[in-house]
Amino acid sequence: MYYFVHPTTALEGVVKVPGSKSQTARGLILGTLAKGTTRVQHPMLNIDNYDIAECCRLLGADVDTSNDKEWVITSPGLEGLHIPANVLNVGNSGTGFYFITTLAGMLNGKSVVTGDYQICYRPIAPLLNAMREMGAKCTSTRDNELAPLMIEGPLQGGHTVHLGGKNVQWGIGLMVCCPALDGDTTIIYDTTLGERPYANLTMDWMEAAGVHLINNNYESFVIPGNQKYRPFTKKTAADWCSASYPMVAAAIMKEKGTIRLDGLDINDFMGERHYVDWINEMGGKVTVVDEGRGGVFVEGGHELHGIEIDCGDTPDAVPALAVLGAYCASGKMRLYNIAACRMKETDRAKSIACELRKMGATIEEGEDDMIIYPSKLHGASLDGHHDHRIVMATACAALGAEGDSFICDAESVNVSFPRFFEEMRNIKATIERLSDK
Repeated sequence: MYYFVHPTTALEGVVKVPGSKSQTARGLILGTLAKGTTRVQHPMLNIDNYDIAECCRLLGADVDTSNDKEWVITSPGLEGLHIPANVLNVGNSGTGFYFITTLAGMLNGKSVVTGDYQICYRPIAPLLNAMREMGAKCTSTRDNELAPLMIEGPLQGGHTVHLGGKNVQWGIGLMVCCPALDGDTTIIYDTTLGERPYANLTMDWMEAAGVHLINNNYESFVIPGNQKYRPFTKKTAADWCSASYPMVAAAIMKEKGTIRLDGLDINDFMGERHYVDWINEMGGKVTVVDEGRGGVFVEGGHELHGIEIDCGDTPDAVPALAVLGAYCASGKMRLYNIAACRMKETDRAKSIACELRKMGATIEEGEDDMIIYPSKLHGASLDGHHDHRIVMATACAALGAEGDSFICDAESVNVSFPRFFEEMRNIKATIERLSDK
């Protein structure tokens, strides 16, 4: 899929923000672990979650995704799940990769877990080592600690395992699955845990399923064993990660114009809710009405200046924040604690730096930080790197540039925001879809 993006000076209108990708994924996994019928309302209708749903079906759950407003998971519970008759393929879902790998380890038998080419290069060794300490056999078919994986359980409780804190996703599967084990499990993070909002929302959805853990200041988690999952009904919040792209696009516009984003909650767990603070601190104008119930309004036509932002809790925000930095009128933008963003679908710091430089941006890139200087961007032929967040970030950058831009691999937006381009056109972004190159 290819798109032409034409310069746009102002955005106006309403954005329909989809449900949370991360919360939908947790609902699917916890619903599969619980015996009975679980309902996930306002699900994110994206490729990743459909892939997770299919994996849950292969493990023995009945997952009905026919209703766009509510997905229904009817499961025999953990004790009724079985070794899959086919490969557990998570597609491009990193969240699904870590969840499904751990869930496969709960079963008595062998499962094969894999994904697309990006998943097959996504680091997972810390989780595999922890699972081995807990009694599972974990084998990489290429002997390189990467997918495809052969997982043979069952995991055993009563262990203390250590993980690095750079990537919270190495631990989320253990957090969700270990309550079912016979003994208590302790996860210790040997380095400062990043992406804490994802740990928080995991605990929130665990509570809905009737299981819990003890959080020791994010340095360790103690998970009592012998807990029982219960089915539940829970609605996902609107997705701040998805909302951030139209917010950035509106903020960089040259002329005044206001967009409204509906369904967001400023008290949400997601770290991307801080786009409200970041844009305002940079000199833009974002207004939250009734904690989001009355809408989040972003106004263009304001002169921005660079700030420093700690991205330890929000590594997915790095590409869009880099775009904001390039459109500052003064002051450099420094993003730090960005190491986790290098372990996603792509090395996102490298990918966005590459594309923005094509447009004329000046960027200094370090291992754990990047500095973006005020730049005059021009249109360019841009590569989406098969990464949904790079596609959306470059589309936003192209809207404010001088001259047209061309973006390839644009179908990747289906991973997290399938209607991204439609919603952007609804707020008067001049974007044109091409049927072929």
